[in-house]
Amino acid sequence: MTDNIDQNESLTEAIQEALEDERFAEASATFSELHPADQAEIFNALEDEQQDVLLELLDISTTADLFDELEDDETLEAAENLSTERLADVLDEMDPDEAADLLGDLPPQIAEEALAQMDEAEDVLPLLGYADKTAGGRATTDYIAMRPYTTAQQAIQFLREVAPENDVPYYLFVIDRQKRLVGVSGLRELVIAKPDATMQEIMDTDVVSVSANADQEEAARIMRRYDLSALPVVDADNRLLGVISHDDILDVIADEATEDIYALSQVSDADIDPNSTIGQQIRGRLPWLIVNSFASLFAAWVISNFGELITQVALLAFFQSVVAGLGGSSAGQDVAMMVRALALDKVSKGQARRILIRQVLVGFLQGSAIGLLVGIGIGLWQQNPFLGLVVGLALIFNMLVAATVGTLVPLVLHALKKDPALASSVLVTATTDAMGFMIYLSLASIFLARIQQYIPI
Repeated sequence: MTDNIDQNESLTEAIQEALEDERFAEASATFSELHPADQAEIFNALEDEQQDVLLELLDISTTADLFDELEDDETLEAAENLSTERLADVLDEMDPDEAADLLGDLPPQIAEEALAQMDEAEDVLPLLGYADKTAGGRATTDYIAMRPYTTAQQAIQFLREVAPENDVPYYLFVIDRQKRLVGVSGLRELVIAKPDATMQEIMDTDVVSVSANADQEEAARIMRRYDLSALPVVDADNRLLGVISHDDILDVIADEATEDIYALSQVSDADIDPNSTIGQQIRGRLPWLIVNSFASLFAAWVISNFGELITQVALLAFFQSVVAGLGGSSAGQDVAMMVRALALDKVSKGQARRILIRQVLVGFLQGSAIGLLVGIGIGLWQQNPFLGLVVGLALIFNMLVAATVGTLVPLVLHALKKDPALASSVLVTATTDAMGFMIYLSLASIFLARIQQYIPI
């Protein structure tokens, strides 16, 4: 891995020097010999002006491969610098799903002009009506389809003639006259079949498919569950619109994982990173920090109601963060587990009650263990057994609250069709902090006289 990184850095410097010295043929040849994934990495490392020059030097096929590898926003930025004629040629060479994504991102007028000049627009048009993060938006029309009465010999001869270079060569999809999906066959079944056997006899009619309007995460779950290398995408009438390939679904899994990680960290835009502009980062991060500030103020308001108590025993203030902090950490564990389980579709409606009871029991046992440990430690440290008792009991009760809230909030948000990751951490943190302070200080007020007995005057 390190060797590959060092090699790409050296190649980047070599291409930059070649462009600066106007050795354009050398720069283009060096770049074109690279794997598209390495091309994308090196292209992003170039200055904007160097990128523009390099794009003019590359042939259509290499440019299309590069665009297939770049992120959507990077592809859009590069494509906007191409002439409409050249852009149309590049779109013809791109994977249909990637071409559809780019056309959807381009300004409408430019997209219309490019479509009008494309030679293979019919491969892209069926995909333009679907959002990027749906199954239809992820599908490609670059697949192999056969009719039911095509013989094995005819199918093999067809494959030899067209020599398909698509991403789903291991599946042959069988469609009827209305293009409805009726079956699927693997190459193995085709090869071992008798020459005169028809696709109808060879195919498996139990086809796993996904609706074009389904979320891309649902498509990923289906492919993972049934261990598929390709997933057909159909419309409401079961007409085959396209196919999601295994490499596309890896991108989906990476995107969804990033989205959940960001959401749990209260970053609302999964497309931003440390290299994003200041404005993009502010828009993606500031709103939830504002929400968090109100949650913190609410917790502070709870504490303010016990101001007289803290004034009488200032020692109480030292340990309130312990109760709230451990409660928040415990709730965070529950939220992380619940969000992951919901994302992988491992929680059914009938399991919610059983899961809640189990997590509350876990919270009680963890709270008891931590409460006993911390309570004894504080009691010995401060030579105040009742202070230790209050902290220990507060930890037990707050971890019960944490388990309940950390389990229920993601379940409720999921039932309401909201992202359980995005709001869970804010709601759970606000609740555990406020309840932790209230429980701790309420117990302290009950045992106040006993605590004061052990405080030196």
